[in-house]
Amino acid sequence: MKIAIVEDERLFRDVLRKACTADLGHEVVGEAGTGREALLVVPSAVPDLLILDIHLPDMDGFEVLRTLRRKRALIRTLVISSYFDEYTLCRIEHAAVQGFIDKSTNTVAELNLAIAAIEGGSTYFPKPFTEARRAHSRNPVAFDKVLTDREQTILSLVGEPLSDAEIAAQLKLSPETVEKHRFNIMRKLGLRSRAESARFARRCGLTRPPVSHRTRPLPG
Repeated sequence: MKIAIVEDERLFRDVLRKACTADLGHEVVGEAGTGREALLVVPSAVPDLLILDIHLPDMDGFEVLRTLRRKRALIRTLVISSYFDEYTLCRIEHAAVQGFIDKSTNTVAELNLAIAAIEGGSTYFPKPFTEARRAHSRNPVAFDKVLTDREQTILSLVGEPLSDAEIAAQLKLSPETVEKHRFNIMRKLGLRSRAESARFARRCGLTRPPVSHRTRPLPG
């Protein structure tokens, strides 16, 4: 296969290139370290498979994928991420990609399995992902099932943490409207305080913790 790699960490991108070329015998036809680079490199490379880190320094990886699909309707995608939480799971499901690799826990051997599976017309999602997907589907009060898109956005900003006035200014709403949404969120999720709401947002991945270190390459 012809493969394009979109990954901002140079060392990890080298690991991905080696796995694709030396280990599996594929051809890497394009590389990018940012979303904007990806939008230029990937369409011209015309890859059979896109390996895409969804946490890029300048753009959301899923927005990159949506834009690329508008330019080229069919493109098989293996998503990689250093985070795996409930929010990431939901976004991967909605993105309809062909595979997922958690950079923090999966190995190069599993990366090879994922690429081989996609090459063969199948998909690859590791066991922790499929187990989390089943648990999420059985949970009637999962956040994406009980909160509207607007409420999810507000909850993510509560987790930043921003005040009602700051959230209102960012979303161009009144503070009173934000407060009403926030109390509805707390009622729906059984949360008792703003602090508990912020912790929930971070635990589910709606709000990302500060990045304190770089991701180590996949173990062999």
